[in-house]
Amino acid sequence: MDVSSIDERMGSFPGASNVLHEVWGWMVWWVGGKQFACEFTAAPDAKPPYAGRHLLSLKCDPDRIRELRAEYPNAVLPGYYSDGRTWISVDLNLVGSPDGPCEELVLDLCEMSYRLVFAKLPKRVQRELAASA
Repeated sequence: MDVSSIDERMGSFPGASNVLHEVWGWMVWWVGGKQFACEFTAAPDAKPPYAGRHLLSLKCDPDRIRELRAEYPNAVLPGYYSDGRTWISVDLNLVGSPDGPCEELVLDLCEMSYRLVFAKLPKRVQRELAASA
């Protein structure tokens, strides 16, 4: 999957920003000081099944996680270095393949992640971000 379409979608969310975590080489997306996504390639020596995969980690509804993992067991993994009950990692190299979700689903999951994190922000911060959009 082309990362530019992910960048474009996430950049359209009110108050969303991204920054490269230079030590890890990860692109991290934030809203209101809280992380809602990160895109990276796991190290070749990372624990299986993550090793060497180009991943997008997203906050996700636990019920939706179970559905996605059942439907795409090779492409949707528990969140890498995250709580696997509330985060997923999508193998971007499998998006659009027979084993992976379609690109539009991944973009919808980006929006879900943003909305889940945004909803947990203080109401004052939510109002400020919405007003700046």
